[in-house]
Amino acid sequence: MSNIQLIIIAIFLLVNLVSFVIMLTDKIKSARPGAARISEGMMFFLASAFGSIGIYAGMFAFRHKTRKWYFLIGMPLLILQNAALAYLIYAYLIQMQNI
Repeated sequence: MSNIQLIIIAIFLLVNLVSFVIMLTDKIKSARPGAARISEGMMFFLASAFGSIGIYAGMFAFRHKTRKWYFLIGMPLLILQNAALAYLIYAYLIQMQNI
């Protein structure tokens, strides 16, 4: 495995782990009235920045945001977008390495 692949995988895993923890944190905060919550916009931002699998896994692991249609439809679409973008970045970096 090349260094480029390891870097891409490490970034992907880190962002998804952070996204998963964000879902847990917001679930815990949702039980306390008046607590400062994490916005849905931030969750979608993390999902679009390669964290969609972490958000999606957190939705079902913690039963959080599973009644919101835009999470149920948006996260799988963002998983596809993340995979396509990761492939394009990988292909570009491989092409640059071969020059």
